[in-house]
Amino acid sequence: MRYFGVYFSLIGLLLASNVFAETLVTPEKESFESLAKEMAEIKTSLAETKLALETTKQEANWVWTCIAAFLVFFMQAGFAYVEAGFTRAKNAVNILMKNFSDLTVGAIAYWLIGFSIMFGPQIVSGFGIGLPSFAESLINAEDGSMDPSKYTFFIFQIVFAATAATIVSGAMAERTKFSAYLIFSVVITAFIYPVFGSFAWGSLLGISTGFLESLGLGGGEGVGFHDFAGSTVVHSIGAWAGLAGAIVVGPRMGKFQSDGRVYPILGHNMSMAALGVFILWFGWFGFNPGSTTSIEGGSFAKIAVVTHMAACAGAISAMVLTWYLFKKPEIGLTLNGGLAGLVAITAPCDNVSIFGAVLIGLVAGVLVIISVLFLDKQRIDDPVGAVSVHGVCGAWGTMAYGLFSLDTGLFYGAGFAQFAAQAIGVVTAFFWAFPVSLLVFYLIKKTVGLRVSEEEELLGLDILEHGNEAYPVSK
Repeated sequence: MRYFGVYFSLIGLLLASNVFAETLVTPEKESFESLAKEMAEIKTSLAETKLALETTKQEANWVWTCIAAFLVFFMQAGFAYVEAGFTRAKNAVNILMKNFSDLTVGAIAYWLIGFSIMFGPQIVSGFGIGLPSFAESLINAEDGSMDPSKYTFFIFQIVFAATAATIVSGAMAERTKFSAYLIFSVVITAFIYPVFGSFAWGSLLGISTGFLESLGLGGGEGVGFHDFAGSTVVHSIGAWAGLAGAIVVGPRMGKFQSDGRVYPILGHNMSMAALGVFILWFGWFGFNPGSTTSIEGGSFAKIAVVTHMAACAGAISAMVLTWYLFKKPEIGLTLNGGLAGLVAITAPCDNVSIFGAVLIGLVAGVLVIISVLFLDKQRIDDPVGAVSVHGVCGAWGTMAYGLFSLDTGLFYGAGFAQFAAQAIGVVTAFFWAFPVSLLVFYLIKKTVGLRVSEEEELLGLDILEHGNEAYPVSK
């Protein structure tokens, strides 16, 4: 019995110790489970926070891009004022109508087929020229819903297309039929601008890649054509089209005398022209910094600075040169000097120093005056200097990237590869836009007619083309 007592005592002790152990382990076990649960909740919360931050960042980028697009939209007012101010009062309504119509007609044409030609699946993959279709085929999600990121991209591209179209207006001002101009506005936004855009910017939507982007010049992966915000893609394309139009439509009556003298036809309102340049300058802070389509890294601030400095340098060099040539600082060419600097810095603005930007602007301010005088010598009438500002200085700025790029520029020890790629892009732009526009304008001239009558040109386009006047006199 004694052994049984010991046995039961041991069993009792074991049971007691087990109960005691459970009382000790249970809190620790519960604590561990609670900690694991809290960790899982924290992990879930962090994932949700990360997703929310990514969404916020993405939406902030959309907001920035839309604000930039709205600034570029406002540039249309600047173009209208510059062109109207640089031309005569009797044609002001016509100038305003053309600039307004570029925005409206151009947007519809770009939506119908221009956008898809520029960014859609290509007819010849890796070359350019997308299959024509409505823009929705590219910017809607697979389920047919609106993709906000792609709609943001679309509005930004719409206002760029309008800019390319409106450059033509200035080069052909004061003697072109409004109906003929509308036809060309459709052609350039639906076809001419998008085709070259597909060569140089086709990859921006992530569907296709244009051949200029993937030239692969130089060692390793090589370099391709670079035009960050459109010195060539937007400005030169519009200018080369305007040059073709100015040649086909001919000069204004009385501009060039039979003895070779050039008769200056002065603009009617320099206040309007100056305000237009200020508006354009302001809008350029959407044009160039907005092309980042992102606030990440703050690169838009650097781009804003170099854009501003190039414009200042262009205005100063143009003013100094006119002072030297004409013994007085001329307002019209000085204003165009500022625009020339803006156009020139548009291609390289993402990767040049302030010093490089100032040099680019200084050269542009000189080039624009040389180009204006040269075109006059060739008896090509460009009332607002559109070809010189946007074509010549657009080409210069694009080439300048091959010289001043901090990564691939010749002046920074990177060799000639980037400069060669830029030259190929500039030459391609000219030999695409100029001859095609020449043909289109010639066809318009032979069909519906391109130029107004002599009577209409003398009286002004406002009354006979639009039945209105910019400055009616109260009877």
